[in-house]
Amino acid sequence: MAVFPGGFGTLDEFFETLTLIQTGRMERIPLLLFGAEFWGKVINFAALAEAGTIAPTDPDLFTVVDTAQQGWDVVRAFYELPDLGPLPGWK
Repeated sequence: MAVFPGGFGTLDEFFETLTLIQTGRMERIPLLLFGAEFWGKVINFAALAEAGTIAPTDPDLFTVVDTAQQGWDVVRAFYELPDLGPLPGWK
């Protein structure tokens, strides 16, 4: 699942999916947050873990990426697909 910068609807969908995975009601899938700068400003996951409101391992349920290639690398690794090198035209 690719999540791009957005507002309340985007946050709602992200957190709903994250909660379903966290509670075991949904099988784990690659959950990608695109845009490290945006997500780093919007949500401080480290602070949530420090406060004890999420488990310290909960941020491991998603990956923050900046490029399509980084996102593909996460998906490829998750599903143990062979590395065929960079995708044509992607930087």
